[in-house]
Amino acid sequence: MKWIERNETCWCGSNLKAKKCNCGISEALDGYSKKGYKIPKRSLIKDEKTIEGMRASGKITTKILDEVATLIKPGTTTEEINTFVHNRTLEMGGIPAPLNYNGFPKSTCTSINEVICHGIPSPDRVLKEGDIINVDVTTILDGCYSDASRMYAVGEISENAKRLIEVAKESLDIGRSVVKPLATTNDIGAAIEQYADLNGYAVVEDFGGHGVGLQFHEDPFVFHFDTGEPGMVLLPGMTFTIEPMLNEGTYECNILSDHWTAVTADGMLSAQWEYTLLVTKDGTEVIAY
Repeated sequence: MKWIERNETCWCGSNLKAKKCNCGISEALDGYSKKGYKIPKRSLIKDEKTIEGMRASGKITTKILDEVATLIKPGTTTEEINTFVHNRTLEMGGIPAPLNYNGFPKSTCTSINEVICHGIPSPDRVLKEGDIINVDVTTILDGCYSDASRMYAVGEISENAKRLIEVAKESLDIGRSVVKPLATTNDIGAAIEQYADLNGYAVVEDFGGHGVGLQFHEDPFVFHFDTGEPGMVLLPGMTFTIEPMLNEGTYECNILSDHWTAVTADGMLSAQWEYTLLVTKDGTEVIAY
């Protein structure tokens, strides 16, 4: 099966016709397909205009996450964080993607301590000394999306919490390091799970990374553990998030009655970091962090 015509522009971003490009991607995809790997649709390969739009969106997302750090202190409410994210997004010309997405009521997610993800900001939730918090920001700018999150320490935190945050960040970087043309989504998950296991942490299996660009959530879904399946082949121009969630205890989670907030089943700490990435000819570019 041929995945690109000889006179079409090659997948790799060289801007050469496939028949004149020596990257070997088109030929390699035939072999991958026969082995059961998922081959991305051409619609998942972003054109340069979309990539530039995502870069501009990513600058807003990254700047907001930089600025949020000034709010992370005892006494701040998560509603104040939400208001800040909402207003700064609008001021810079963007739209906060989470607001009203499938009914989500706020413009950002604030996930504290045992909350794995999708924590809903509230005027009743006040940050206190020793908390750890993930703030997740997704920006739409001129129809292009970028999505990233970071962990923050509230005042002085325990050594256990510090180590969890550090290993979660390192696991994201290790997942990113294996991304290149003709690697697979499962390569990412296997690398993250191996590193988490070595450090004594469990990888959450109920949530994962996802394609992003012209929609909030696109293909591919990126598991953060080894599924034992081939996964989808990665090609230049694909954009997606890697966002591993590591728990101190069990990988299992519960969803609260608000139908959004995911918490660790045993009440122990969880930490998450997230990048939006672009697959390039020889690796990755971070679009938002």
